[in-house]
Amino acid sequence: MSWLLNLYQTYESNTDLVGVSASRFNRSYTLLPVSHTTQNAHIQVNITEDGRFHSAEVISKNDANTLIPCTEKSASRAGKVISPYPLHDKLSYVAGDLSLYSDDVKDDESYQGYIDQLKEWAESSYATSKVKSIYQYLRKGQLMQDLIKHRVVAVDANNRLIEKWDKKYESLYPDKPEIFTVLQGTPESAFVRFNVYSPHEILEDVWKDTAMYESFIHFYSELLSGEDLCYVTGKRLPITERHANKIRNAADKAKLISANDTTGFTFRGRFQIASEIAGISYEVSQKAHNALKWLIQRQGEVIEQRVFLVWGNDTIDLPHPAEDTFALNPSPLPAQRAISNTHQALAKEVSKALEGYKNDLSFEADVNILVLDSATTGRMAVLYYRNMNKEIYLDRLKKWHTECAWLHRYRKNDEGEFIQFYGAPATKDIAVAAYGTKANDKVVKGLMERVLPCIIDCAPIPRDIVTSAFHRASNPAGMEKWEWEKTLSITCALINRKEKIHLALDQDYNHRDYLFGRLLAVADVLERRALGSSDSRASNALRYMNSFSRHPARTWKTIQDNLQPYQARLGSQAVYYSKIIDKVASRIPVEDFTNKPLSGLYLLGFYSQRHELYQKKDKLNDAEEASNE
Repeated sequence: MSWLLNLYQTYESNTDLVGVSASRFNRSYTLLPVSHTTQNAHIQVNITEDGRFHSAEVISKNDANTLIPCTEKSASRAGKVISPYPLHDKLSYVAGDLSLYSDDVKDDESYQGYIDQLKEWAESSYATSKVKSIYQYLRKGQLMQDLIKHRVVAVDANNRLIEKWDKKYESLYPDKPEIFTVLQGTPESAFVRFNVYSPHEILEDVWKDTAMYESFIHFYSELLSGEDLCYVTGKRLPITERHANKIRNAADKAKLISANDTTGFTFRGRFQIASEIAGISYEVSQKAHNALKWLIQRQGEVIEQRVFLVWGNDTIDLPHPAEDTFALNPSPLPAQRAISNTHQALAKEVSKALEGYKNDLSFEADVNILVLDSATTGRMAVLYYRNMNKEIYLDRLKKWHTECAWLHRYRKNDEGEFIQFYGAPATKDIAVAAYGTKANDKVVKGLMERVLPCIIDCAPIPRDIVTSAFHRASNPAGMEKWEWEKTLSITCALINRKEKIHLALDQDYNHRDYLFGRLLAVADVLERRALGSSDSRASNALRYMNSFSRHPARTWKTIQDNLQPYQARLGSQAVYYSKIIDKVASRIPVEDFTNKPLSGLYLLGFYSQRHELYQKKDKLNDAEEASNE
């Protein structure tokens, strides 16, 4: 129940944003009022203030999302059960004369249930003038007649609704009616929203009018009954057993809380009725679910329908654990910069980036981490939930971004240029490093869930993830150069979380695997210098890298033999690299110069040595350019 309570408190802390529209990824969203939901509308009908038909139009898909009032029953209606929405609804509910034009509608039972419910609201003390105007028109039962007259819906020669567009109707309609471009089902399923038109002033749209929200909320709250103990708040309030769906998107039918299975085994055998398990008040359910929908649309990370969400009780916006260090602190490193004492420098930069989130920390400042997913279309589960102190959360983030860190060059800036940054990779990129660019979303979301405790709880990174990334990084021949470079740097970050070695080359570190990695790097750079920038083929060091990781001593002999032509081509320049090879090789004890497979340390040695050689090359080039000037 703690996640429900925190969502409820989040709603209460952001009531000033209720009904305020915002957008993300070109999709609009809002914090829904209580007793409201959203629906994609197809037709808009405009009513005059005195209750007469004014106009109607087909709604474009970009403007279809509509905030509508709803009851407990209508919010979870399914099948043929008649549960009308209070105001906006499908043609089968709002059109009193639909049976005159459709053979599929035999009676007006749906319309009667709708108009009786609307009448009760329109005649209550909470009714607004807009509700009364809409009711005054709809009770006449002539909506279909007006829609046909204004050619919003189409009928054939026999005055029957056209269910599906066909070229045989072109004699009646030279242009294809617009309704068939936005509607997937039959015309009876078209969703209609109503608005009120005034020739004297511009009125607020009904679905955006806060007075309309408050009118229905006050009206419907008086109809609620069945008070009991709410397990979330500890208060006696009207209880509900019907909870919201549409949590991840408007088409989402999965529910987090459901106990409607009276014939299966949801609760039978332990309890006689669902209310014996736990009681959740209508108000808490509405506010908690609406807050959850809003947070997901506002800042949630959704992969293959799995939701990764992080928010704070006092501050909604918080850094997401799935992001990389560049997203947290977008300051790229200069292309030519010697990196030393990197961990300390990075810790300072990350601390600065997190400082704004640490301001004004209160005793109750908490962070919530929530992961949701559904196995079926009707049920959703909380896969992971943590509520922790915000300062502890930020400290854990700092620890992750400074420990699981390496130099990366796969990010692009706003101009589309590759930049380099030092820090932790994003969890999506870890998935790519471990399983390749063709890994499907199910694999990616599974890895993200498994890595989450490594960040939040400082748990070790699962060995199979590191091993998979290690083997891919040791096989550059199976990837394009950019993909291998990205895989290599991410793998080094994963390995370095355990090893805690600086990126700057450690000349005094004499671990066998680290030294073998250094040898491979020198061989790679030597051959690359001999080939020149015009030759893009892979060096022998990279082509034999996979074999080298499994049989280092035997493979190194092959690589060194293949280096001789390139050493001859470089001439005196090869002496510098040959001296490094001799110096590094001499540090490996004879008893360790074997074919024992290398650990991930060799990748760290390879990367650091190669980085060091390229840094010195850049410095030599700069010196040459300066002398020529």
